[in-house]
Amino acid sequence: MSTYILKRAGQAVLVLWAAYTLSFLLLNALPGDAVSNRIQNPEAQLSPESAQALIAYYGLDRPLVVQYFSGLGSVLHGDLGFSLTNGTTVGGLLAHALPSTLQLTGLALVFGLIFAALLATGANYAPWKPVRAVLGSIPALFGSVPTFVVGILALQFLSFEFGLIPSTDDGTFLALLAPAVTLAIFITAPLAQVLAISIAKTRDLPFVHVLRARGAGEGYSFRRGVLRNSSLPVLTLLGLVCGELIAGSVVTEAVFARSGIGQVTVNAVGTQDLPVLQGVVLIAALAFVVVNFVVDIAYPFLDPRILVATGRTRRAGAGLRAPAKTLLGDSRLDGIGAVSVGRGLPAEVSMP
Repeated sequence: MSTYILKRAGQAVLVLWAAYTLSFLLLNALPGDAVSNRIQNPEAQLSPESAQALIAYYGLDRPLVVQYFSGLGSVLHGDLGFSLTNGTTVGGLLAHALPSTLQLTGLALVFGLIFAALLATGANYAPWKPVRAVLGSIPALFGSVPTFVVGILALQFLSFEFGLIPSTDDGTFLALLAPAVTLAIFITAPLAQVLAISIAKTRDLPFVHVLRARGAGEGYSFRRGVLRNSSLPVLTLLGLVCGELIAGSVVTEAVFARSGIGQVTVNAVGTQDLPVLQGVVLIAALAFVVVNFVVDIAYPFLDPRILVATGRTRRAGAGLRAPAKTLLGDSRLDGIGAVSVGRGLPAEVSMP
């Protein structure tokens, strides 16, 4: 397990380094020079000494390679530089905006998981075929509607027409509810589609038929076998969805006039504030890496067979069945006589 964690941690560090490198190269390849534009702007009112100090601080008088390693060293020490617009530290600017975005994305993730679970379960277990067909088509509808359209419609009807929510962010939970639901719809589509397909395939696996043959009902087989074994594809997709949440928050915060990372990004793009843009890229990459690292660590707890793929037990010279038996332990009979293995994984994993 420790080897597995160290391997994933090393991959996370490489992703962060690649994110910094690509953002540095792409931002420096953009036409124009934000620092020179600020120096030449009459409204900035910078003296020649201040202009020279600004150029020296960002290393614009040094080769690009030197700028890269100097900036990398500063980032490793937690120094993201200063905003070219207002002169505040990038770290302080992002730290001030981050809590609002975390509230929005966190609540949107909870709503998205709930919506996806309800739609996927209903599409497979609803008693009437027309209802299952309608519920199965809703994720495609959610995926085809742009986030800003949903946000504008929600703002128009819930705020301006019926007055149910504030039109701007006033710090209350009610003001957070509408943008969170808007952003949740954005991520519900892929999660619900993957989960519905995964549940449909898992229901036809032999171990589910064994549970039913032993007298288990649909609810029991769903809780004990189908749900857990259907969650791995969703867990994989969850790491990607969290990255989309950050991207979607830019549009959502703009529509609902919320202050956060999205608003900071829009302002930085408009003023060509490259240090802030690079800081936003690094924050987004860090969030993406942390979520995917947690997902990778959670895999073995849902399916211990994943550790077999790391080579931990493959050296025993056996195939998948023998390592799975060694890792999961002996089988035992549960209350209804169905075979359950180790942590409650499908019985066919270790059945002879």
